[in-house]
Order: sequence, then structure tokens, then C-alpha cells
Amino acid sequence: MISTSRRHLLLSGLALCAATLASGPAAAQGNGQPVRLVVGYAAGGPADQAARLFAVALGKTLNTTVIVDNKPGANATLAGYEVVRAKADGATLWFAASAALTVAPNIMKSLPFDPARDLTPVAPVARYYNMLVANTKEPFKTTQELVAYAKAHPDKLSYGSSGVGSSNHVAMALFARQAQVDLNHIPYKGNAPAMTDTIGGQIDMMFDIISTASGYVQSGKVKPIAVGSPRRNPSLPNVPTFREAGIPALKDYEAGGWYAIYAPKGLAPELTQKLATAVRQAVDDAELKKRYAELGYEQWSGTTQDVVNTAARERTQWAGVLKGVTLD
Repeated sequence: MISTSRRHLLLSGLALCAATLASGPAAAQGNGQPVRLVVGYAAGGPADQAARLFAVALGKTLNTTVIVDNKPGANATLAGYEVVRAKADGATLWFAASAALTVAPNIMKSLPFDPARDLTPVAPVARYYNMLVANTKEPFKTTQELVAYAKAHPDKLSYGSSGVGSSNHVAMALFARQAQVDLNHIPYKGNAPAMTDTIGGQIDMMFDIISTASGYVQSGKVKPIAVGSPRRNPSLPNVPTFREAGIPALKDYEAGGWYAIYAPKGLAPELTQKLATAVRQAVDDAELKKRYAELGYEQWSGTTQDVVNTAARERTQWAGVLKGVTLD
């Protein structure tokens, strides 16, 4: 027979396990425990904006409050490390941008965690694409003219980015490699100052998210070269894709990134599945789909394995493109 004290201990342990399983996505199931959504970029930027819109939709799905917590720095990996160290109960999630998962491991020598081993992938959220824009006085207007000019004037053209390892940096690095041209990289502390210098002519060009860059294009402050999406963007129907340039090396070229939800390592499989379902329902939210479409994001309603496979493939891709590039 089990003694009274041992029976009490056993029942207490079972109660604790039940409370742990109930505390994550289903924080929501009755106790209203808030969920913290960690973002690796400062408030007001594109990733923060996307995260806050998603937080509203996820909050509705989970019937709780989803609080966005900005932890910028170290190529957005500070946010990842924050989640790595969090309790694996579903109450802390990472609104992860692809560069932190696929680029940072290739350029940061002191990255304090391994994105492939130290996190639990949950579900994808959205894809986004960049557009290449140039100063209005540049002698080229198309991708073909740009490549021809760059080959005729090696190392003359410069491009800006929001920092070493950012999505617009690696997009141009991949472009230069595939087009076999030499370009000078000028890193900035954000897209805004890089765009200011592109407009002013201090640098020649840059990639920026389509939703942001389109305003500068429509106002005539910069000239569009091409969009990095597989198809033309509906808001800029006259701007061609790189695939339309007629350059064989660029026939499959894309420039962009994605957002996905990650949780701490060790999240229970049933909790991961519940969260993945909640994320997919949030991604399907009509209002979120409408707002994301307005901002140029594409809904990515996939599985946990889709996130794993995409991240692994892109880590390998950037390893070759960024060989020799280090951030620290």
C-alpha cells in the first residue's frame, strides 16, 4: 500500500505536470496567462510591425494577451537567446526573422546558441520580398544594364544595407555572386539611413522590403530596378522581376526572407502541436491576411517541418555565399 505521505507527494506531482501542460498555448484555456512574443528588432521597424499585427491575431486564437517584447541586437540573435533561456512552457515565443536563423550562424563566431539544436520550431508565418532601388542619377535602369555597367566598372558601384548579415546584405551578396559582378558593401544601422544615402547619391543602390521601398519609388525619389519575388508585385505592376532580366544565372534568383515562430527547446510535442495549430489559425485570420497583403507580405501557411527544411536549406546556401564574411 502507498503511505498517506507518499500518496500526497504523488498527487502533487501529477497536479504539477497537469499545470505545466496547461500553461502554454492553451495558457489561454481559462487562466488567461499572457504569451510573450520576442522580436529581434527595434519598435517601429518592418519586423516589429509584422509581429504586432500577428500578435493581435494570435491573441484572438489563444483567447489571451500576446505581448510583443523587443530585444534588438546582434543580428536579431539576442531575441533568440532570450527564448533559448526561457522556460519551455509555451508562454515565451520568438517571432524569428530568417536571417537570424540562416545567416547569423555563418557569420557570427560567438553565437551563444545553435538555432538548429537549441530551439523548437513551431510554424511559419509569412514570406517577404525585397526590391532593388537605385539613385535616380545612375546610368542604368534595368538589371541587364546594371550588370553590364558593373562589369565595365569593377568595384565602382556601392550598395547599402541595414547591417552585415541582414537580409538586404545577403540578397545583394547572392546577386553579385550569381551575376559575377564586384560591388562594395556599405553597412548602416538600419534601412532608413541607407535609403537616405541612396536618395542623396552617397551610395548607388540598396535592397529594401517592397512595402517600404514602393513609397520612395512612387514619389520618384529612387528608381526601381527589379523585385526579388517570383512574380511581379500587384502594387508595382511595371517593375519586372529579376527572373525576367534574361540573365541565365538569375533565372531562379529571389531576394527576401520569412518569419516563423520558435519556442524554447524541450517544449512538449503535444504543446508544440497545439501551438502550431494556433499559429496556422492566426495566419488564416482575415484581418491579418488583409493587413499583410497591404504591406507586401505573403501568407505562409505551412507545417513545422516546412520551417525545419527551409531553414536548413538556406543555412547551407548562405554558408557558400558568405564564406569569409564575419561579424565578430
